[in-house]
Amino acid sequence: MAVKKTSKPKRDLIIDGALKLFRAKGYDGTSMRELAGTVGMDAASMYYYIRSKDEILEEVCFRIANRYIAHLDSVEDDSLPGAEKVRTLISLHVRLVLEDATAVSVANHEWRCLTKKKLTAYKALRQKYESRFAAIVGQAIQDGEFRAVNTDVALYTLLSSLRWLEAWYKPERNIGPEDLERDVTTLLMRGLEPTGTV
Repeated sequence: MAVKKTSKPKRDLIIDGALKLFRAKGYDGTSMRELAGTVGMDAASMYYYIRSKDEILEEVCFRIANRYIAHLDSVEDDSLPGAEKVRTLISLHVRLVLEDATAVSVANHEWRCLTKKKLTAYKALRQKYESRFAAIVGQAIQDGEFRAVNTDVALYTLLSSLRWLEAWYKPERNIGPEDLERDVTTLLMRGLEPTGTV
């Protein structure tokens, strides 16, 4: 008996198509008519599955933000030293980019296009993530696991060093996912080690 192939639900196909367009042309540069053509539907039919571009952007931005928050939840409940928690967060960040680079890219670059109410909520999530991550970094500095640097400088150096990955990494690059995760983690952690050199 032949195995029946399963296809993605149409709503998921629409979201996938929208993400590719948002990444290539920006949120403002993408029209619903263009999206309908990309996914092979007429605009009227597409509105049965999705209400607007706003809905797509909201879903993606909050999905990615909540993944990051879930990463924090997982390490905060762990008894590992602060430095190991940071190492784990770096690894999880790299893995998320490798798993869902297009969505990460859209969330990173297009979140400012969220509607006013959603933008306020999204900014609150970002602030929550950054303040909790900063607390872990700060504790590691206080405990002598990291060199004595400004906590915010350490945090935003880590985050900015991770955000370029979604723009650069492609499967055809001459480095595999495991090696990329190892190299990025090693470089960032070495910069924070108390015995490291500047």
